[in-house]
Amino acid sequence: MRHRKKSERFSRSRAKKKALVKSLARALIINERITTTTSRAKYLRGVVDRLITRAKKGSLSGRRLAYRLLEDHKLVKRLFDDIGPRFKDISGGYTRSLRLNNRKGDGASLSLIELTRIVKKEKVHKKKVKETEFKETFREEEREKVPPKKEAKPKKGFISGVRKIFKKERDAL
Repeated sequence: MRHRKKSERFSRSRAKKKALVKSLARALIINERITTTTSRAKYLRGVVDRLITRAKKGSLSGRRLAYRLLEDHKLVKRLFDDIGPRFKDISGGYTRSLRLNNRKGDGASLSLIELTRIVKKEKVHKKKVKETEFKETFREEEREKVPPKKEAKPKKGFISGVRKIFKKERDAL
């Protein structure tokens, strides 16, 4: 009997549905914002909200239950140490789902699902180092340790290999 088993099936078997939800939950925790179909986003909202509620409590059993779904210690650590404390002062509404346009290929309705409190990452601009500055900083001792480059012989091409084959055949006759 199927009593109390109402949920989205996503036209998949139970194992494939479980793998899909796990993959989406992992992606949302890593990126904090993903684009997916509307039905998947609605289903994922409940799953991730339960994970964040466990992360707010911070118990060992909560970590074990989160690990059962995420199957990655680094993600569980990030969930409990980074994402959970962001939502300490609120009691729900950890994710938001915004409707986007339809997908071009099959017309499926898309949604953006994201955490409501996202930490903005500052972009780190790499300083371009000129070659002359690099040479000045490179120590003389390290220059001596680097072995000199060997002059490579030119590789024989395809044509020369083919010529050898025909030459052998010609000589054999």
